[in-house]
Amino acid sequence: MTKKERAVMVTGLLKEAYPDALCALHYTKDYELLFATRLSAQCTDVRVNIVTEELFARFPELEDYAAAPIEEIEAVIKTCGLFHTKARDLKAAAAMLLSDFGGRVPDKMEDLLKLPGIGRKTANLILGDIYGQPAVVTDTHCIRLSNRLGLVKNEKDPLKVEMALRKLLDPAESSDFCHRLVHHGREVCTARAPKCANCCLAVCCPSFPL
Repeated sequence: MTKKERAVMVTGLLKEAYPDALCALHYTKDYELLFATRLSAQCTDVRVNIVTEELFARFPELEDYAAAPIEEIEAVIKTCGLFHTKARDLKAAAAMLLSDFGGRVPDKMEDLLKLPGIGRKTANLILGDIYGQPAVVTDTHCIRLSNRLGLVKNEKDPLKVEMALRKLLDPAESSDFCHRLVHHGREVCTARAPKCANCCLAVCCPSFPL
């Protein structure tokens, strides 16, 4: 089985197992997903969703972030960790979105990467979930499962994994594929004790114990 053939099979099996490919982060506005994803660095999605419920109520518009003293933002997001840096990035990103992008999150990778604290993982999430563009979000689950499934070999670099998957995946399926990998990585193919006996991908996984 070639990598391309395996990618097609994995895509189909994941779609059957997880028909609702949804982002775990809660948001209603484009910039709220941007900010929630920034807060998720070294923090669980569950914790981020708790924090953003208060954050989005406290600062309902971009102008509120841009005008707020940095200490006020820090106080709300403190339990997310790295709160000094994250608060600085949220405030600066809000100001840049207002001044450079008309208050909207941009729809191009190069523009997204100009925003403070935003890397390719977050940019791809925005492009996929907000704008419906082909996107590959290489978070820890995506990298781990891509290696176990033989879609990449001993590769930990997020950019290299992203580029490899772009060659293998149907562009129309790539964003949902990554969301489904997250669900599968949390529920079945966990980092320390994968539940291989209950895995829907066992039929095509080269790491499945014989």
